[in-house]
Amino acid sequence: MRTISFRTEDVQQEWFVVDAKGQSLGRIASRIASVLRGKHKPTYTPHNDCGDFVVVVNCEQVELTRGKMDKKVYRTHSGYMGHLKTFTARSVLARKPEFLLREAIKGMLPHNPLGRQMFSKLKVYAGAEHPHAAQQPKQLDLSVRAK
Repeated sequence: MRTISFRTEDVQQEWFVVDAKGQSLGRIASRIASVLRGKHKPTYTPHNDCGDFVVVVNCEQVELTRGKMDKKVYRTHSGYMGHLKTFTARSVLARKPEFLLREAIKGMLPHNPLGRQMFSKLKVYAGAEHPHAAQQPKQLDLSVRAK
């Protein structure tokens, strides 16, 4: 037997749409990161981009558990003394709802040029509409809870 290493040109990339309404932030982010990497396919190759495109809708209705809305803090620093800004997850979700999900997924991808290429296949939208209907995305069910 021989191990086959797939090239990027040999991989068929698909488009998926995920509804984040009522989903836990970390759980949905880890599942989306796995699809972006291509780990759900038998043709997964670690050194190639063999993942799929993911469109996330309703990210403004994502949930955080156990009081993380007020405890989880995002920080930014300009480089000047005293210019550290901190924001709670609640304030970030009110201003830029896409930011929470993007940052969570970005942290779960490789921190190298290949990871940045995988991250570019993620499309996140706060509402229910998205402009990717022409790609005919399939519904990807990542639900955590039994409904």
